Amino acid sequence: MAGTRRRIRLALLFGGRSTEHAISCVSAGGVLRALDPDVYDVALVGIDPAGRWVALPDAEALAPAGDELPSVTASRGVSVVLAPDPTASRLLPRDAADALRSPAGDIDVVFPLLHGPFGEDGTVQGLLEMAGVPYVGSGVFASAAAMDKQHMKSLLRAAGLPIGPYAVLRAGQTLSEADQERLGLPVFVKPARGGSSIGISRVDAWAELDTAVKTARANDPKVLIEAAITGREIECGVLGRLDGPGAHASVPAEITVTSSAGFYDFEAKYVSDQTRFDIPARLSATALARVQQVAVAAFEALDCAGLARVDVFVTPADQVIVNEVNTMPGFTPTSLFPRMWEASGVPFPQLVDRLVQLALRDGAGLR
Repeated sequence: MAGTRRRIRLALLFGGRSTEHAISCVSAGGVLRALDPDVYDVALVGIDPAGRWVALPDAEALAPAGDELPSVTASRGVSVVLAPDPTASRLLPRDAADALRSPAGDIDVVFPLLHGPFGEDGTVQGLLEMAGVPYVGSGVFASAAAMDKQHMKSLLRAAGLPIGPYAVLRAGQTLSEADQERLGLPVFVKPARGGSSIGISRVDAWAELDTAVKTARANDPKVLIEAAITGREIECGVLGRLDGPGAHASVPAEITVTSSAGFYDFEAKYVSDQTRFDIPARLSATALARVQQVAVAAFEALDCAGLARVDVFVTPADQVIVNEVNTMPGFTPTSLFPRMWEASGVPFPQLVDRLVQLALRDGAGLR
């Protein structure tokens, strides 16, 4: 029909090479269901665990099959590449024989729903910048800085934000006695560049440390050891403003874990029912405002864009201590980022649409 508005060509990018591959697929399924088909022409582009990009004909890879978590399989679709050429902005078939059945074409915007290394850490963002394609979320630097917990903490501390005591172990290093005394017990041992609580251990005796470090190093040669903080575990969503610069915060959520692990591990996040979520968190007005203020300040300290989830602890004295900043939080049915914004008056479809509109407004390149 003459005058009909062209749909936005959006590439939903998911899967990836990290240990969070399956969670990325589930997140992508949630976003796909929220996209208005009258507004968006969606190209499903999965990245299999080996790193191959695959244009998929349907959403089969986004749903669990029985007890099996979803995964991208190269044989299900057509292998494609994104040309790092800003004059093209096209998905191209990798093999000439696939040219006729490839959904290749111009892409207006990419939603890189990738979690962890090789996706959320600035690598894919750099490729998209080279290709000149707008994308949802933070740019190269902010993505890389937030993914590496050591550098994230350094930037937060430089901005005057409170963080907890920690130590960093690079490949081959061990924790000194001085650091053991400084950190005390218990401590949490985690990969420096990971997510979804994969590879994290709680250590209650120093005899357990070597095993915990080995578990973390199975995911990352650089390991972070953090002192336990007595306080309530609070998360807060941050969203860029469409009506101008800056960002604003959602109502926070509180996480209470009753499982035997004693912390918010992978099972508590995605499998167990032994976790309680209070949305909004039952905080005093002063503490609630402080959490929101700190969340936005952390977002800005890392130069984030679009969205982030900021995880903090609130101590018995109502001090707010930043734990982590996640630049591409989950969009699964149990993920807190969309649930916090729902409680803040932004329904899931509106949230997804706003993120895409922010990406289109800001475009690629220096901002």
